[in-house]
Amino acid sequence: MTPSLPATPVLSRRGLLKISLGASAFLATAGLGASLSGCSSGSAAHGFAVLRDSDLPILRALVPVLLEGAVAAGQLPAAIDATLNGLDRSLDHLSPEMLKLTRQLLDVLAMGITRGPLTGIWGSWESASAEDIRHFLDRWENSAIGLLRQGRASLLQLVTMAWYGRAESWAHCGYPGPPRI
Repeated sequence: MTPSLPATPVLSRRGLLKISLGASAFLATAGLGASLSGCSSGSAAHGFAVLRDSDLPILRALVPVLLEGAVAAGQLPAAIDATLNGLDRSLDHLSPEMLKLTRQLLDVLAMGITRGPLTGIWGSWESASAEDIRHFLDRWENSAIGLLRQGRASLLQLVTMAWYGRAESWAHCGYPGPPRI
């Protein structure tokens, strides 16, 4: 059996550019709407320097899925808290522009009007199952829209850097720790 390709591509370069432009405009509008509506509050949640109350449900849902296999089930609640604290410290040291972009990403994920269509998670983050979150991450990883792929990569990098920056995570990956001086 020989594979056959359609004579014309299903999605042309022009079509891809139109979709990307439309998605970028949609995300920019959603981010602007979030900041104008007060959804994007600049005040940090209690106990955090940067993370806001609206960010915490998203991250508390994502972190366990992203750390799957790296943390024993009994240690997961402490690992989530440690990862959130590490992430908060990292965000506190970002440039203002990078922090703004990260907050826009979290705002888009927090708003129901954008969360549903973009992630497939129509309810709250607290009610999303691990399978729902895996599907959302796979959807963004394989998206034709570069902005969604970048958003997934950003979430993944932020969480994994926050977790693997902690000494208790090193044994899992075989890292003995920094040399003693």
